[in-house]
Amino acid sequence: MADKKNLLLLFDRPNEPVFMEKGKAAVFDVPDKFLTDRYRPISTEVQSRFGEKAEQRIPVRDIAIPDLRIPMSLPRDAQFSLFIPAHRRIAGRLIDIFMGVRSVEDLQSVAVYARDRVNPYLFNYSLSVALLHRPDTKGLDLPSFAQNFPDKFVDSQVFRQIREEATVVPEGSRMPITIPRDYTASDLEPEHRLWYFREDLGINLHHWHWHLVYPFEAGNRDVVNKDRRGELFYYMHQQVVARYNLERFSNNLARVVRFNNLREPIAEGYFPKMDSLVSSRAWPPRFEDTKLSDLNRELDQINLDVSDLERWRDRIFEAISQGFATDESGNQVPLDDVRGIDVLGNMMESSILSPNRRLYGDFHNMGHVFISYSHDPDHRHLESFGVMGDSATAMRDPVFYRWHAYIDDIFQEHKARLSPYSVPDLSYDGVSVTGVQVSPEGGRPNVLQTFWQQSDVDLSRGMDFVPRGNVFARFTHLQHTPFTYTINVNNDSGAQRFGTVRIFLGPKTDERGQGMLFKDQRLLMIELDKFVVSLNPGQNTIRRRSTESSVTIPFDRTFRNLEASRPAAGSAEELEFNFCGCGWPNHMLIPKGLPEGLRCELFVMISNYDQDRIEQQLVGSCSDAASYCGVRDRLYPDRRAMGYPFDRLSRVGADRLINFLTPNMSIVDVVVRHENRVALRNS
Repeated sequence: MADKKNLLLLFDRPNEPVFMEKGKAAVFDVPDKFLTDRYRPISTEVQSRFGEKAEQRIPVRDIAIPDLRIPMSLPRDAQFSLFIPAHRRIAGRLIDIFMGVRSVEDLQSVAVYARDRVNPYLFNYSLSVALLHRPDTKGLDLPSFAQNFPDKFVDSQVFRQIREEATVVPEGSRMPITIPRDYTASDLEPEHRLWYFREDLGINLHHWHWHLVYPFEAGNRDVVNKDRRGELFYYMHQQVVARYNLERFSNNLARVVRFNNLREPIAEGYFPKMDSLVSSRAWPPRFEDTKLSDLNRELDQINLDVSDLERWRDRIFEAISQGFATDESGNQVPLDDVRGIDVLGNMMESSILSPNRRLYGDFHNMGHVFISYSHDPDHRHLESFGVMGDSATAMRDPVFYRWHAYIDDIFQEHKARLSPYSVPDLSYDGVSVTGVQVSPEGGRPNVLQTFWQQSDVDLSRGMDFVPRGNVFARFTHLQHTPFTYTINVNNDSGAQRFGTVRIFLGPKTDERGQGMLFKDQRLLMIELDKFVVSLNPGQNTIRRRSTESSVTIPFDRTFRNLEASRPAAGSAEELEFNFCGCGWPNHMLIPKGLPEGLRCELFVMISNYDQDRIEQQLVGSCSDAASYCGVRDRLYPDRRAMGYPFDRLSRVGADRLINFLTPNMSIVDVVVRHENRVALRNS
């Protein structure tokens, strides 16, 4: 029997041949016919050379290999993008092959054979999706993508220094290589004030991992068809835009401007300063005032006009205004209060769950593609796509947030047509929130504190043809002092009850310092936490630490070293270790704030758990970052609309947040204060 954990070694050093040492000192014993044409004539020599020091030899069974012609049609040195339909189909075929083999042992054989023949990015993505969805490999924890492909996350200058350090200095004496703090632009560019958000490793890993957990194309429909998948696409991206706007307020910038006129130039430029280690090419920049052009990229099988995007958008707007979409058979699919946002999300992203891809097109994905090819729309300069074309890099570009502000604007067109929540929809009879306070460790109540922190991440898994051993990069990121919520609740029903605590943070004033109307403020409310409590009769005091957030995952999970920190097999701790890597990074839970303090309102609501409850067993599931990521193989653990109670316009008379409140809600003024100091993480 093959050990399924050995499959994770296939992610190591993605450009090195599969027979070279993986992990600490493991080598795959590869059948000669599995070797590529370059190495088959010298198979005995290379296999003995790299196997002689191995502490673990992993036998690979010689089996008949499925037809890999479609996966191999993407060149090994090409860039790979899920947003490009042809690449999506290629990935879907490889996922189907990996999903279709009978056993872990056969999967290992097929994956070993494929690894040196298909594109490394394509291989990593397709094998990752298969491991997350196969019943016999679900318990595996995928290594951090930043460790396998650091070139998608790190300044390319760093790699020369890492190679020098690894080659000259023995392991144990190596020093971390510091990534410059803000290397992509200068302060002459106002957008660059947000470098710490757009270029944060954890945020970009979250976006990549979310699209890994929620692929939008696969031959096996069950891989895509997850509970409320379209709604989650809407909500996760809506929250990203809201969070970005709070960061803009933290840097004295106005809210992001929607990219809603596809014919106007994109004012912002972006120069990524990164190289692809697979294609050995620099990621292309986009200059200021670049316009979208009709695409004619024969290599990628794309021949589309900007007018195609506009036509798809108009049809989506028409469906929203009619209150229904039309499926491929001409039937009406209602865009109602409950499932409408889910249907619309699948239409907008254009997953295989879209009711009618022919009619509603591929609006969201192709928007990414048009922007990412705007520098070379007809391939005359033989350039690949820019960072907007890759889910691991797209959030680095300022235009990502302009595009998604427009995507969200279309979703809000639907939400605005729904009936506002009535007072009974929002209330919890007999339950009232009587007081709220947040207390940072060692700080003043209701004053949240942020600062800079430097942390190290091991990049050795992704450093091909470099001496073995750890090599660390040191990067700077935002951090906050941990804090605790204290919530006082009165339950005067005379019986024990259960409630869902919902915590949001939003700006108190707009960019001009004016008080905000509910219709605007609701779109800037970021979810901080959601959890279930039991309420005894009378007074209750609820305490909850910021590190327990249902939105975030801890730093160690984002950048985990699976070998170094794995608990003993079969232990209770190992169950805790078997988590998903999807989740917003905890160090970015709250916005940066201002030196003088960003004025915010913290909103707390306790809703009736009997109306929120989803009956299911969550033990052993990675459910602690469920707000943005859902729960693997389970229903979304909240019956309410995502973003409730801020996902709809307010009832008549509740034009401001204070008027919106019912007794089971409370708000408290908080200040987010930034201290411009740098602390080193204690690892």
